Amino acid sequence: MPTDISEKELETILVSYLRDHQGYEEGVSSDYNKEFGLDTERVKRFILSTQKEKVENTACFTSPTEEHKFFSRLSAALSKRGVTDVLRKGFKYISEIFDMYYPTPSALNPTAQQYYDKNIFCVTRQLYYSKEKTDSIDVYISLNGLPIMTMELKNHYTGQTVENAIKQYKEDRDPKADPTALILQKRRCAVHFAVDDDDIMMCTELKGNASWFLPFNKGVNGGAGNPVSPNGVRTAYLWEDVLGKRSLSDILENYAQIIEEKDEDTGHKTFKQIFPRYHQLDVVKSLLSDAARDGAGYRYLIQHSAGSGKSNSIAWTAYRLASLHNDENQAVFSSVIVV
Repeated sequence: MPTDISEKELETILVSYLRDHQGYEEGVSSDYNKEFGLDTERVKRFILSTQKEKVENTACFTSPTEEHKFFSRLSAALSKRGVTDVLRKGFKYISEIFDMYYPTPSALNPTAQQYYDKNIFCVTRQLYYSKEKTDSIDVYISLNGLPIMTMELKNHYTGQTVENAIKQYKEDRDPKADPTALILQKRRCAVHFAVDDDDIMMCTELKGNASWFLPFNKGVNGGAGNPVSPNGVRTAYLWEDVLGKRSLSDILENYAQIIEEKDEDTGHKTFKQIFPRYHQLDVVKSLLSDAARDGAGYRYLIQHSAGSGKSNSIAWTAYRLASLHNDENQAVFSSVIVV
């Protein structure tokens, strides 16, 4: 029997898979605090379960007034530094630096594994995100209460495609037109996905009609698109593979980032949010896997089309190879040279 992939059913498939197979919690829209642009209760639960001494030292949760101060400053940090930076480096409040995420542990560190398991991955359907508008975003993913991604879902069987989802982001999800929609503001969410049953597109900064969406597809025989899937949903790899806890952690720890760009003439600084495309993840992971298994001394030819992000792929590969260890926990390379 073919999979039912009406818009609501595609939403159900994605959410239920993350909940039942990937270990996500399923949230509800009311968990999201529109004033602060995050899930305050999951932030609080994560911190209380991992950093009680810091909570006591700062008295951050002793009263509604203190909680409001804490979440106001955390929200301001998301706007200034970006969610990926806050996740990686933590958040300073009064005298303490609060960890907002515990990274992927090595196999030799059981304590780090226990802390990693306290991370709260959550998926929410139909997120009502704005104080001014009444519409909702189809799917929202958070980590320890901090916003990671949004998704608009469409499908061919109802006469809509990924292009309709992109149009929806451009015309109905303009952050300048709705400043109360904090999740749409730059740097506060790592990525926005437009998804249908055949294709996936991604955008790291929403700015109305100027929003730039890039493919997040696997490719087929050297061309665009995605290969046929046995269950009829070509894009199932998004929730079955990419959004697995370890996979998403790897992306947030080693790929997603905010980079600063400075105009040499004016001195003006701009900030650009980076999130890897599927082919970039694939090439880096493939090279790491081969090198860990076979060791140094082999040659590889990687074919990239123009504008496909070669520089980032090279940088990510070099960075990961420099710290790569084999099954015996021995470094595979003593040095990495990029020409």
